[in-house]
Amino acid sequence: MIWRSWDLNLKVRLFGELITHTFFWMYFPFMAIYFSDTFGKDVAGLLLMVPPLLGMLSNLFGGYLADRVGRRFTMLLSLCTSTVMFALFAFSPSPWIDYIAFIGIGIAGALYWPASSAMVADLTTEEDRRIVFATFYTAMNIGVVAGPVLGSVFFVHYRPQLLMFCTIVELLFAVAVFFLLKETLPEHVRQEKAKERFSLIQQFKSYAIIFRDKAFALYIGAGVLIAIGFMQLDIYMALYVKEHVMQQPLFSWGNWSYSVGGTSAFGWLMALNGFLVVLFTLPVTRWFENWSDRNSLVISSVLFGVGLFLMAFTTNIWLLFGCMAILTFGELMRTPVAQSFISKYSPEDARGQYMGASSLQFSIGRFIAPLTIGLSQWLAPVGVFGVILGLTLVSAYLYIILFRLIGANEVSKSS
Repeated sequence: MIWRSWDLNLKVRLFGELITHTFFWMYFPFMAIYFSDTFGKDVAGLLLMVPPLLGMLSNLFGGYLADRVGRRFTMLLSLCTSTVMFALFAFSPSPWIDYIAFIGIGIAGALYWPASSAMVADLTTEEDRRIVFATFYTAMNIGVVAGPVLGSVFFVHYRPQLLMFCTIVELLFAVAVFFLLKETLPEHVRQEKAKERFSLIQQFKSYAIIFRDKAFALYIGAGVLIAIGFMQLDIYMALYVKEHVMQQPLFSWGNWSYSVGGTSAFGWLMALNGFLVVLFTLPVTRWFENWSDRNSLVISSVLFGVGLFLMAFTTNIWLLFGCMAILTFGELMRTPVAQSFISKYSPEDARGQYMGASSLQFSIGRFIAPLTIGLSQWLAPVGVFGVILGLTLVSAYLYIILFRLIGANEVSKSS
């Protein structure tokens, strides 16, 4: 699917999400370090479990709103909320207000993604969906290239100014969505939903029906385990690099050298992750477009876990770059496949809710992931990374069971 032929909704969102994610990655990777330094590791680990817990409810509510009142309205609600929260963060007088604003930003993001994913599914065919999702993933990760490196300077030394720019960017994106985007929720679905009275009980009943689907429940379970691993890039890996990677030359020429260590080394690692994502998301998606969803998800889980585990055995920045390349390759294999899989699996009249329920894997993973901060008080790095590797291998096994079940269901339906 050629970019020039995309619907205007997709073009506006592609550009808007590219800009907002650039600023997002200038502050987000440093929040675990910031709260650990401010409140201590044990308290920070507990505090970082709260935003994902609230995000789970926001994901479900966002999916419900996307199917009931529309994708565009839900996205606008999210962007307006994040604008207010960034402004609060920018003018915050205390770390506790920072924390409240951080929670609000997380809730807003959780509202946004079910509607965003449903809109992509509304506007694309099944054949084009992987490439479109991969393009959005590439755009969002362009910010990961420069964001962490810039954030290692601006978040530390110019945090209020950085957060004010985030406020302005979110506001401008909201204005663009309001004036340029059209609603994509199918009209017949909107009419059917309009006949229903809003009810939290009914909302949870509809999600209960979704989770009684054994295949979907397995998909969520496997996704939670791999999400715990993904979240470690901003949580335990950030702490590991800060505490164990000492100042060392990154580049040298004659008597000149450029050294990195601690927070700056972490920024470079995250920048490499983003750089590889930007360069290789579309090529990797095309290389493996003929692979089954099963093989792509299983192998990606294994590669990601192995890449993280190998970090426990080195503090050399270039070897850490190699580990990052391995886990990023696993990430690239997984993301477009996971997004297109749930688009194919979900029925049209409940697409937003399925997207919201699917997003729970990341919210639950983000809720559990900070426990590694407390775990690091008792285990050496090889022990913590070993636990993470174990979770990703279990995730791979659950994907195998999932596709066996789907295959068995398809056979029983055809007979």
